[in-house]
Amino acid sequence: MRRCAASRSIRSRLQNDLQSAVGEPRPLTARTGVLGLQGDFAEHLATLDRLGVEGVDVRWPEQLDEIDALIIPGGESTTIGKLASQYGIIDKLKDRVAEGMPVWGTCAGAIFIAKDVPGHPHPLASLMDMTVERNAFGRQIDSFEANLDVRALGDEPFHAVFIRAPRISRVGPGVEVLARLGDGAVVAARQGRLLATSFHPELTHDERFHRYFLSLGKS
Repeated sequence: MRRCAASRSIRSRLQNDLQSAVGEPRPLTARTGVLGLQGDFAEHLATLDRLGVEGVDVRWPEQLDEIDALIIPGGESTTIGKLASQYGIIDKLKDRVAEGMPVWGTCAGAIFIAKDVPGHPHPLASLMDMTVERNAFGRQIDSFEANLDVRALGDEPFHAVFIRAPRISRVGPGVEVLARLGDGAVVAARQGRLLATSFHPELTHDERFHRYFLSLGKS
């Protein structure tokens, strides 16, 4: 894993005038990191590349000063939490969020950014005012797909892939629910520039959630 030497003062200011999630021109966040400690970070980087957004494989805390937004991918939340703590990423991430940097956690990433995860054995970033239950829908064999109504993305349903997915069982007063399953279970939420999804948008060809997240940096 290679450390980057660039400082925030030379962070890229390139703006991408791509279509927003709802089809209106909106500038997107310029340089977006994907936490590459473990999990499906490569799929997120590939999606960013398709969108014409510069993606950065983030593995060291100082790299957080070089990006404008961060995606925390699905994988094993215990491994992500342990390594992020060991490498000093959690404290630096909290500092960058306090400065206004958008962060999106998908599946295990949603667990990592939650303030409350009952029984989680390793450190968490504890950024977003919500409670998340791990493996709430069962084991790997219980993985499923579902069409979600997500008003923030427009009228067309979003086809979501759930793999050993967590469930958002509680949201704080400042958290907006973006999507629910048919039984009412919350599977996507937003708090300011923080975004959490229980599913894996990077495993589909629908880029609307990535566009939506990237637009948060300009909101």
